[in-house]
Amino acid sequence: MSQNTRRRRTIARHGQLRTPGPISQLLTFIALGLAVVLVSGVAVAGYIAYDLTSTVSANAVEIEGQEDLPPDIGAYEGGFNIVLAGIDTCEEAYAQYFGDRCSGKDSEGNLNDVNLLVHVSDAPRRVTVVSFPRDLMVPIPECEDAEGTTHSAMSKQPLNSAYTDGGLNCVVQTISKLTDQEIQFAATVTFGGVIEITNAIGGVDVCLASPIKDRYTGLDLDEGTHTLQGLQALQFLRTRHGVGDGSDLGRIGNQQQYMSNLAKQLISSDTLGNVPTMLKLATTAVDNLETSTSLADPMKIVQIALAVKSVDFADIVFLQYPSNTDPDNANKVVPNKTAAAAMWEAINANAQLQVTYENTDRDGVVVTDPGTTTDATADAGTTDAGTTDAGTADAGTTEGATGEVATPEASVTPGVVELPDTIKGTSAAQTVCSNGNVK
Repeated sequence: MSQNTRRRRTIARHGQLRTPGPISQLLTFIALGLAVVLVSGVAVAGYIAYDLTSTVSANAVEIEGQEDLPPDIGAYEGGFNIVLAGIDTCEEAYAQYFGDRCSGKDSEGNLNDVNLLVHVSDAPRRVTVVSFPRDLMVPIPECEDAEGTTHSAMSKQPLNSAYTDGGLNCVVQTISKLTDQEIQFAATVTFGGVIEITNAIGGVDVCLASPIKDRYTGLDLDEGTHTLQGLQALQFLRTRHGVGDGSDLGRIGNQQQYMSNLAKQLISSDTLGNVPTMLKLATTAVDNLETSTSLADPMKIVQIALAVKSVDFADIVFLQYPSNTDPDNANKVVPNKTAAAAMWEAINANAQLQVTYENTDRDGVVVTDPGTTTDATADAGTTDAGTTDAGTADAGTTEGATGEVATPEASVTPGVVELPDTIKGTSAAQTVCSNGNVK
């Protein structure tokens, strides 16, 4: 018998940002694995594994309906999926930076404001990171939380309320139902660790095509390249009013620039071979992790790190889950099911993904270097589906709220698929710069 629990009424924040967006904590998770894999010396790695196993396992969460997984991720047919959720917990050490979020009327409860599905394919290895808008209105299934309380299903709620309703398990169930993807691993991370992580690696370089001045976060940056550390990095990740049209969808693109640059920095620099730095990353990471039981063994994270560390930048792709403006609430969005079906079809086929969406001055970033390209002839105009201020499709062939499933466009280059032009994204091979609000 399901127990109905009182769900906290969350403030509609698609239109106004008050809560930090901890997208960079994806790399906290990755850094934990890299710390174990890449530091020199078996004794050091063994010590880390022993110490982290007891800490991580104590906080592990059971995912409903998950079958026993093979011990080696190489045995996962088609690859594997990881759900990473950024939780807006007001940690005591950082609460002073977030004003009303941690002390005002919006301070109760924890929201999963950042939601990523990371798909790692099998041979050839490719990594696709799909970001979901926090205000995406979706069905939330019946979920059991960590205390064993069952929360009843709801037909239409913001995605970022799933953690409030039933914890990490509920976030996984909601995203799995939405995408029809099996989720093998999951973790939540808090936003406070971004300050320590960026300091530990000496900062992350970001590019601004135009200045950012945001009174909501306090961020004030000139045009050009900046190395962000600590609080300034967190301000950059939080800023929404400072980039593009001020929407949450524009902010996702800006956050993906940070995530892409950090991934490239970790892979390309000597950071991964620096024992003190990697130990510091691992120590910081473990304090901010809540994992599924399938991911509670640090050696599983080692396997994941080994699987992705040699992937070409062109095959590390960051996408935004396609959406349309919610007809019931202009501050919310709903799934663009047609475009999403085409995206998942291409991802499941392990195709090389080609983004055909062309960024505008309303987006959070602009592409300054297209990077590695294929010989495919992109025809971004064939769907006749423009975008609105929420990144949504006009009533063309890709409208897709309830329409038929579209087939991704086959490229002239074998193995390359052109995604519908309603899907925003970039690869790590490209260079993008923040589209600041000061023109």
